[in-house]
Amino acid sequence: MKLPVYLYGHPVLRKISQDVTPQYEGLKQLVADMFACMYESEGVGLAAPQIGRNDKIVVIDADPVSDSFPECAGRKFTLINPEIEILDGEKISRAEGCLSLPGLSENVPRVEHIMLRWVDENFQPHEEEISGFLARIVQHECDHLEGKLYIDHISPIRKQLIRGKLSNIMHGKIRCDYPVKYAPRR
Repeated sequence: MKLPVYLYGHPVLRKISQDVTPQYEGLKQLVADMFACMYESEGVGLAAPQIGRNDKIVVIDADPVSDSFPECAGRKFTLINPEIEILDGEKISRAEGCLSLPGLSENVPRVEHIMLRWVDENFQPHEEEISGFLARIVQHECDHLEGKLYIDHISPIRKQLIRGKLSNIMHGKIRCDYPVKYAPRR
């Protein structure tokens, strides 16, 4: 099934997601559909709120950026109910984009070293120290589960400078090469 990506301004992107239990109906199909949506949209990560679901589910395949970031080579996983612990407080700014904010990219400060705990789609527990750009991808996607977007981490001045672009996304005045769902009209 082709899933649309929900764009900036849609209320689902600002809701805090709910934990997923082993009784979750259709989880494996949803995960497969999320990966298909992410690949079709040429992303490296996708969180359930981006497809209109307030569930703590993230899919990541960071391999496409491994030429620039070797720590991303072969890194593909499904994160259910992920938890992040910051291991290094120093923040580094790097450009980030988001499928829910097409056409935008901003420098976002994030830590480079985290401890990630999660269960996979079979509810097997995992724990791993993650560093570099892969840690950035994980933090970006997990922010979605808390109702946050990367633009929440930029300065008020930068946010003011992109206000027009954000308004265009919110009001459907953009073109996307992948299926999208705009914010409801008020």
